[in-house]
Amino acid sequence: MIRTAASCRRLLAAAVAALLLSGVSPAKTEQRYPAFGLVLEINGPHRFTVSCKEIPGFIDAMAMPFEVRDSGDLKAIRAGMLVDFTVVVDSGAPYAEKIKVHQFESLDQRPLEVHMLKMIEGAFAATPNAEEILAVDQKVPDFSLIDQYGRKDKFSDWLGKVVAVSFVYTKCSFPEYCFRLSNNLGLVGKRFANRLGKDLVLLTITFDPTSDSPEVLSKYASTWRASAKGWYFLTGPPAEVKRVCLMFGMNFWPEMGMLAHTMHTAVIDRQGRLVTNLEGNEFSAEQLGNLLETVMDRKTLTSRK
Repeated sequence: MIRTAASCRRLLAAAVAALLLSGVSPAKTEQRYPAFGLVLEINGPHRFTVSCKEIPGFIDAMAMPFEVRDSGDLKAIRAGMLVDFTVVVDSGAPYAEKIKVHQFESLDQRPLEVHMLKMIEGAFAATPNAEEILAVDQKVPDFSLIDQYGRKDKFSDWLGKVVAVSFVYTKCSFPEYCFRLSNNLGLVGKRFANRLGKDLVLLTITFDPTSDSPEVLSKYASTWRASAKGWYFLTGPPAEVKRVCLMFGMNFWPEMGMLAHTMHTAVIDRQGRLVTNLEGNEFSAEQLGNLLETVMDRKTLTSRK
């Protein structure tokens, strides 16, 4: 749940008070804490709201606003970005500084695999008529895939709802890869059970359509106790699946009988525009949920359905 500005101020005040009461002299109370979070909103030139992971010694994981003293810190930052920053705590109000876009780098992949991935990305970019990777605020082109019930679904069917998309293949055996991304959506689905299918749609798209038939995806969906309405596991003709994957920069290639692959989770607003395309697995389900809640609750967006 996203905390109110008032409750966040109380928590920050309590944290500052704890430092002041810890026996440290006022002249030495300034503390700096490294932080990592998912930006939810830019609230002006000197303020942003971010869903933070726990900041040890300061606060638990939560979504909260931070002031910045240098407006330049926010110039390159937008909602949906993962950022690294520093929280400065002194006798006044805590503030954020040194805000930088977080660059995902998988520590689990060997250098050769990373090199192969770059080669594959280059090959995709050179493919004639290949779809360009979607940019933030760009409208997602319509596509049609088959869900776990054997029904043909079009992306345009979900206009008017916020959509979260992740990519998997059911034979993936690494818990920090496909399993983790599916678990993220599972936790999001539980958190927003009363809004699933109404305000929010979850899409899990396989990038192994040859093996992942609707029947296989139906069994996979049962693992997550996926709702009959609101969470769709999609497959389809390989060419169409590849086209959709390329839209989101999703790359994969065979290796030793398995599929090496990148990891992407996208959020799309009610108008069908891309809000963010998160790479990797470093964000939490809570952070993803906080972003989805923010997008769903935007007052300027009105549901079409």
